[in-house]
Amino acid sequence: MKYRLRPHPRMPQIYLYREPVDFRKSFRGLAAIVEQELGHNPFEGALYAFTNRRRDKIKLL
Repeated sequence: MKYRLRPHPRMPQIYLYREPVDFRKSFRGLAAIVEQELGHNPFEGALYAFTNRRRDKIKLL
């Protein structure tokens, strides 16, 4: 069985935001982090992964 590291071959990049994020944030708050702190456009098709403080949960944008 083959395993892929990317969810879809057309997805160009996957980013892991390493600082813990308050999980009460909605997709708008996460998109603001992508824009302001990473300097990326969250609508260009990349996948952004965020973790909570205990690193036992993830949110994807």
